[in-house]
Amino acid sequence: MPLFFLLLFSGKNDYFCPVIFCQLKNLIKSGREKKGLLIREVANLIGVDAALVSKFESGTRKPTRLQIHKLAQILDLDADELMVAWLKEKILFEVGTDDLALRAMIAAEEEIKYQKTERQKTISKGLKKLLLEIDKKKKALTKYREFDSFRIAQALELEYTFESNRIEGNTLTLKETDLVINEGLTISGKSMREHLEAINHKEAIDYIKYLIDKNSDISEREILSIHNLILRGIDPSNAGKYRTVQVMIKGSEHMPPAPYLVAKQMEDLLLWYHSNKNQLHPVVLAAEMHERLVTIHPFIDGNGRTSRLIMNLILLKHGYTIANIKGDSDSRMAYYTSLEKAQTKLDKEEFIELVAKYAFKAIERYLNIISK
Repeated sequence: MPLFFLLLFSGKNDYFCPVIFCQLKNLIKSGREKKGLLIREVANLIGVDAALVSKFESGTRKPTRLQIHKLAQILDLDADELMVAWLKEKILFEVGTDDLALRAMIAAEEEIKYQKTERQKTISKGLKKLLLEIDKKKKALTKYREFDSFRIAQALELEYTFESNRIEGNTLTLKETDLVINEGLTISGKSMREHLEAINHKEAIDYIKYLIDKNSDISEREILSIHNLILRGIDPSNAGKYRTVQVMIKGSEHMPPAPYLVAKQMEDLLLWYHSNKNQLHPVVLAAEMHERLVTIHPFIDGNGRTSRLIMNLILLKHGYTIANIKGDSDSRMAYYTSLEKAQTKLDKEEFIELVAKYAFKAIERYLNIISK
């Protein structure tokens, strides 16, 4: 049966409900009650007035797409189920139920299938082959997961902190980074900022692992929390906050959006993520989120580190290993050049392939270590 027929005829009782928002309102209300939350508590968590949440539950108001994703996360609801209910009721309300509506929905379904096929065509044969190789390595790695070691993870995460900070100009060596993070030592001749960058990045890695353990999805709150950790003690007034001034990126032709556009573009980014997270290969999704976030450049500082952490949050969430982009001069130049191409020429292939190559090297290395 076609997709839109399923949307239309699933939950027939909802269809005859006097208020059109029925299945959705029941899911929201029952989810809140199971969590033991008050309406005002839910309202505070998603940043709206309590009266609006009450209207969601009565069916007299419909949440926005972004509010749906926030509700799913807060109430521990299946995000896909909630979104399907939202879309179904939106279709019934806006398109109707007569024969022309059915014809329109069938035509829309064909267009959706066509667009999905076109998206898949945009990935080159070389990248497709690389993604297949990555997934083969990942499949092989699952056989050895029982041999996972805290020590191995700790060493690889240390390298990631070292390289990610080195990209941004931090001069601590790998050994010095280890002494700062794991021994609590102060390195003579190194600035307090460099020490804090190492400590903060390690805590940000711990935080994304915590989010994975909680099965939390990416939201504005999580992005801001990660950024807050990155700049904690370095720039408290801007930590976890969108920038309020225009910025320029040194050595780049890309001009980030004006500050008054940042919040809207971040909202659009999250909508894009939730619409594509089940459509794109996880490595492609991770690379896209990195590029899109750093292109918005929502923060005064810490955009690169935050973007790479979000990228690796997605990879780890899907069972891959940390893709550690190197910070030496040649690697950094290749990274920035491919990113610039994506931002100024709207050609993302090179950047996505660069991330995929790092993902492949990381999982191959991890497999070699753990299988010996």
